[in-house]
Amino acid sequence: MDYTKKIIRQSNYWYNDGLKKARIRDMSGAIVSLRRSLQYNKDNITARNLLGLVYYGQGEVAEALVEWIISKNLRPKNNLANSYLQNIQHSARALEVINQSIKRYNQCLAYCQQNGEDMAIIQLKKVTVSHPTFLKAYQLLALLYLHTKQYAQAQQVLAKARKLDTTNEITLRYMQELTQVRGKKAKKPENKGTKKKKRKKETIEYSLGNETIIQPAHRMVKELAGKFTLMNIVLGAAIGAAIVWYLIVPAVDESKADKRNKEVLEYSERINGLEAQLSAVTRTLDTYRADSADSEEAVQTAAATADSYEKLMTATEQYNSGSYSEDTIADTLLEINRNALGESGQERYDELTSDVYPAACGTNYDSGVASLNVANYDTAIESLSKVVRMDESYDDGGALLSLGLACLGNGDPDSATAYLKRVNELFPGSDNAEEAKTNLESIAAAANGDTEE
Repeated sequence: MDYTKKIIRQSNYWYNDGLKKARIRDMSGAIVSLRRSLQYNKDNITARNLLGLVYYGQGEVAEALVEWIISKNLRPKNNLANSYLQNIQHSARALEVINQSIKRYNQCLAYCQQNGEDMAIIQLKKVTVSHPTFLKAYQLLALLYLHTKQYAQAQQVLAKARKLDTTNEITLRYMQELTQVRGKKAKKPENKGTKKKKRKKETIEYSLGNETIIQPAHRMVKELAGKFTLMNIVLGAAIGAAIVWYLIVPAVDESKADKRNKEVLEYSERINGLEAQLSAVTRTLDTYRADSADSEEAVQTAAATADSYEKLMTATEQYNSGSYSEDTIADTLLEINRNALGESGQERYDELTSDVYPAACGTNYDSGVASLNVANYDTAIESLSKVVRMDESYDDGGALLSLGLACLGNGDPDSATAYLKRVNELFPGSDNAEEAKTNLESIAAAANGDTEE
């Protein structure tokens, strides 16, 4: 009995240790601690669920699903793993984006093996935009930047990887390598032996995981062969076009041309007659449209006004009853068109929003940020959109920034750009504006990568 208590106590100790590390984004340390917790007690559902969240935070969706499925099998009811799995199943679009990102990442590994660093960099930029928590993609992109001597870009990518996992061994090793390379570059003499330069040109080295791969550089003959192949294709297309133009076109019979001219004249006469009829019909139709448009607009305005007053009465009843939450009342108020109300209606609307919106903003903002942190982008967008509609400047632009990041993670860079630009407009120079500016630069870089491709 004492041994059982000790085992459970040790499991809980390592769970608490993993929880502390996860809170400070020490994901690698959290994984180690949570695995130890499960070694002591494999039925520790809380530790297993948290391990899945940590994997999910690193972009390792498959590993997260494994842990949550095991957890669900161990405890089918009253288990948070059920909600995690349901959220992923309901976010089919987000799951498809993640799946495509992983496929692109695997393709980038193949590009690296085939000496296609440029293509790999372009694809990895897309991966980091569509799947911004994919740690391995950031690490591989940083490695390629180091290999191609793009040290400034490597530093930016490693900084993002460090935010995802502050103590990841691979990220720290790449950062150390970047520091050493920059140090050697500063101390490097201006002239070196030609023999060493020649050797560097003959081979290319880069690291892939724990292995160092050495491949021969492209030969001039290979490059010329590619150019000659392209020239042959262009030349063949030009010869084919010349044959069509000089042999087939002159072979058209003159009688067919005369027949075509007669048909054109007949069609022209018909068109002139139809144009005269169409002009009269158009004038009549325009008159009817003007009258019907005015009537339809009046009907729509009346319907919108009636609907807004009905919703205002519903919101008032909900507020006076005291049995509805601020979030529920806020949903009703968001459906009201304030401009469709009269002066007294607008006053009542303003009273309700001033009482209800602050609390509703807080609830939806906390829910939206929590969903964003676990990459549940659809739910995050739904909650944060409400906050922005209620108070665009909430949390000094924090709601706009979080909504932009959620749209970006959900594969909608256009909407993300609009929200992030709005943060810069409303709060220039703030921390939120700086983070929005950084993400806008990443979106622009990814767009440029698409254009280049």
